[in-house]
Parts: sequence; C-alpha cells; structure tokens
Amino acid sequence: MYLPLTFDYKYPFFRKVEKPVSEKTFLLSAKGKFSYTEAGKGEPIILLYGLFGSAENYSSVITRLKDHYKLIIPDLPVHDLGMNISVSALTDHVHDLLELLQLDKVHLVGNSLGGHIALLYTLQHPEKVKSLTLVGSSGLFENGMGDTYPKRGDYNYIRQRAETTFFHPHIASKSMVDEIFETVNNRTKALHILYLAKSTIKFNLKDELSNIKCKCCIIWGKQDKVTPPHVADEFKKLIPHSSLYWIDQCGHVPMLETPESFNTILWDFLSGME
Repeated sequence: MYLPLTFDYKYPFFRKVEKPVSEKTFLLSAKGKFSYTEAGKGEPIILLYGLFGSAENYSSVITRLKDHYKLIIPDLPVHDLGMNISVSALTDHVHDLLELLQLDKVHLVGNSLGGHIALLYTLQHPEKVKSLTLVGSSGLFENGMGDTYPKRGDYNYIRQRAETTFFHPHIASKSMVDEIFETVNNRTKALHILYLAKSTIKFNLKDELSNIKCKCCIIWGKQDKVTPPHVADEFKKLIPHSSLYWIDQCGHVPMLETPESFNTILWDFLSGME
C-alpha cells in the first residue's frame, strides 16, 4: 500500500497518515517489469516525477483528485536500464506501461525530468494525449544536480544543492539528502544519473514544441533555480495552446512546496477540459 504523505513546514519531515488511498501494483510482461502507484477512478492522469523524486511527490495531488480521476504514477526504472538509460528509454517505458494498461486519451503531468518524458510522449503519441501539464520541466534548459559531481563525497555540498531545489530550504529533509548522497556516491547509480542527465541535454525539444496540439498547462515556481523562470516563458512562447501560471515563494517542485496552490491550478485546468 502507498500512504499519503503530508508536509509540515514547522518540522521538516514527512508525516504518514493512517488511511491508505492508493496501491502499488507490479506487472510482468514480454516488454519487461513494471510497477506503479494507482488511485481513484475516472479519466486517467499520468503523474511523472523528477530525477531524484518518487511517487510521494504527488501525495497531495492524489488526495485532491482521487475522487474525480484515475491517477497513475509509474515507477521510473532509472537504475534498471543500465547504460542504456535515457529520456527516450524512460519515455518508451511509460508508453509500454500505458499500452499494457490499455489507457488512451490520458492527461500527462510531469515535473522536471518527468516533464521532459511527458513532452517526448506527447510528440511521439499525440493521439493518446488529452492534455499536458509541465511543472519545472526540462527539455529546453536545466541547471540540475545530475550533470556533474565535483564534490559528491561532501555531504554538506549535496545538502546545499538539494536545498536550492526549494524556495524553503528546510523542505530538503535529512532523509531526502541522505538518499541523494547515497545515490551519487554509488558508482553505478551515479553513472546512470550522469548518462540520463546528458541525454536530457541531447534531447533538446525547442524545434519540436510547435508540433504539440493539445492544451498545455505550465505551472512554475517564481523562484525556481533549477529551471529558471525564463524557461517557463520559452515554453509558453513555443507551445501553441499553452497557459502559464506562476506560484510565488516556490522553487522547482510546487506539488511538494506549495501543494494547495498547485492543486488548485491543476484542478481548474483539468476541469476546464470537460
């Protein structure tokens, strides 16, 4: 079972609540192994998290939307594809899962790397996408943690880099920093991250964004240092049917940092699609 997690700004840790609202599912098919978190019923929304993220990033979204939509959060096999890891490979993985689940006309929501995957999926399978929501998305520019590790053995350096993800630095909890520190100091995992980060640079989508025909909601933190505000402006300029919404006092992961504002914008956008 997957438990919804709520964030308490006074105490920088995640607090579990008692009632499970979603389930973890594992599938094995001819195309490989798949796992995902699922909740709710209705039109399908696919939630895609970023490089160091997880399904927990979307816990507030699940709580807000589960009574109206079917929410699916694929586990991205960042460390299961070896040196073949790339944005394209992860996009193929998501496509294979949605084919296996026989899902069509989905709403895609992607944060950071997840936004890049959502963009590629939309460009490759436009007939399967009803709407697209980008949140601090890569695909044009990203000042991320995955491109290099000059001080990967320095815990304080990793903590400081993690804190720059948020407007409120204390959201980078010790458990979050510990997990990133363990990942970048594991040689194999660090190579996976490095290969993936380089592929995000390779798959710059500037020249293709005009081909996106579905409605697109762009939600951005005004203080995002990973994908700065000018990136959101560029997405808005290049994607034809797009709307841009800003959240103040917010960094790179709005669904974690400002869940109420984020969920209100997302709900209003999706409700307008009906």
